[in-house]
Amino acid sequence: MRFSKLFLVAFISVFLAACASSNSGSVYKRDDARKVQTVKTGVVESVRSVKLEGTKSPVGTVAGGAVGGIAGSTIGHGSGSAIAAVIGAVAGGIAGSAVEEGVTRKDALEITVKLDGGAMIAIVQEADEQFHPGEKVRIVENGDTSRVTH
Repeated sequence: MRFSKLFLVAFISVFLAACASSNSGSVYKRDDARKVQTVKTGVVESVRSVKLEGTKSPVGTVAGGAVGGIAGSTIGHGSGSAIAAVIGAVAGGIAGSAVEEGVTRKDALEITVKLDGGAMIAIVQEADEQFHPGEKVRIVENGDTSRVTH
């Protein structure tokens, strides 16, 4: 029984990580294909490490609640078992939500760029590419999405 609970928690963690969307400068949504994008150029002024908060969907809460409820129901008998199941479900829901947020949190960069026209902008994106002050970059914009690229 203990092994199956651990397996279930590990499975849920992997599932949550797979559900996380990407905020990488190299990842495009399917709907972005074949659409015109505006390109600006500039020079990196500064780069700062930041964190992208993790997702807070109902999936982590529900999955944690289910695991906690099942675990709680194994305690006691009769009405004691039911009360333990409810307490386990609530505690599991809170824990599941926290686990989801932690598992899907990502390292990111705040990249400040001085555009060729003189304006200053800052864009936050996943830290999957390195940028350095003084480096020439492109800003690619499409609707409400902007990204810094080499």
